Amino acid sequence: MSNPIHFKLNGQCYISNNHLTIYELLTYFNYDLALIVLEYNGTIYSKKNWINLKIKPKDQFEIITIVGGG
Repeated sequence: MSNPIHFKLNGQCYISNNHLTIYELLTYFNYDLALIVLEYNGTIYSKKNWINLKIKPKDQFEIITIVGGG
């Protein structure tokens, strides 16, 4: 059995027993992937890499949602 992974998403602490990718995490929380920007450990991270990057202990994510208006 693996150790749980502790990470932060938008300032909230979470624990996962699974080794999730960023893509899996974002789809789990039902984000519209076309309308968000992801800050990963202090750096804006490219969408093309979300499917390959596994979440590690103490990772920190901030999600910025793009909204339109007029």
